[in-house]
Amino acid sequence: MKILTVAIPCYNSEEYMEKCIQSVLPAGEDVEILIVDDGSTKDRTPEIADRYAAKYPEIVRAVHQENGGHGEAVNAGLRNASGLYYKVVDSDDWVSTKGLIRIVSRMKELEAEGGVDLLLANFIYDKAGAKHKKLMRFKNVFPCDEVFGWDEARHMRITQYILMHNIFYRTSMLRECGMELPKHTFYVDNIFAFQPLPYVRRLYYMDINLYHYFIGREDQSVNEKVMISRIDQQIRVNKIMIDEMTAQDFSDKSIHLKKYMTIYLKNIMTVTSIMLIISGTEEALEKKKDVWNYLKEKDPKLYRRIRGGLFGMAMNLPGRFGRKISVGCYKMAQKFVGFN
Repeated sequence: MKILTVAIPCYNSEEYMEKCIQSVLPAGEDVEILIVDDGSTKDRTPEIADRYAAKYPEIVRAVHQENGGHGEAVNAGLRNASGLYYKVVDSDDWVSTKGLIRIVSRMKELEAEGGVDLLLANFIYDKAGAKHKKLMRFKNVFPCDEVFGWDEARHMRITQYILMHNIFYRTSMLRECGMELPKHTFYVDNIFAFQPLPYVRRLYYMDINLYHYFIGREDQSVNEKVMISRIDQQIRVNKIMIDEMTAQDFSDKSIHLKKYMTIYLKNIMTVTSIMLIISGTEEALEKKKDVWNYLKEKDPKLYRRIRGGLFGMAMNLPGRFGRKISVGCYKMAQKFVGFN
């Protein structure tokens, strides 16, 4: 059995997918690489996937499907995964090969000790043209090189939260918790990094700078103009996360898990709100109000907690001048955190 499945969702990705694949390949036959061709039609993505599968049959498999969007490509990877752990690497990103080899080696050792539900590493915002890349490191957040639970994750900050980039889930846990991402929807990586967390009991963190999250293409989903044009999909993801959070019974779970998930939801509410504010239309402002009302109707107590926080107040300042202040706060956060 493979120790790790790495799914690489690809859609018209011929320009950059080989760099991604080549960064994973040297980890060897302990790793299964699933190149998920999500209905590519405009380039040689299907051919490249088949070529690697033919050249490295013990490591690489090509999965071809009708276009279903990034979330369905992640779903397809999970359905086909044979590894004990599951990792997603987007085709325009890449990983530190040495770092991945170290992680795979440690996974094998952990299996002898009962394994974990979630293994974490560091990631880098690899922004095009930036001299200094922003490293998201978690050494001051999680215990390092030891199995721990949510009670030991006590120092989560609003600028330090888990993303798809630094996650390795136990495959069986993902399947058991019913994780399935919506089709034809961008920004579902936030659901992937959020919905399974209440099912995670055993965690492990390695202080390795593993994942290079590339930012810079004009057509990239996290580009501000692109996000505004796809704001309804961001709203859909936001509401799904509200549904997941408010449906969860935290009575038998760590208070630190609930605190962390509240921080994450707060950040997503902020992103949704600021994109709608920047859009500036009356329709957009009504949509912003609707998202906040949706949270209020689902869980008034959680609404008050998030709405009454610094970010919640900043995203709901009244009038045109208040919205200018909100945008100014967002621009400052861009520089501080380093995101696009």
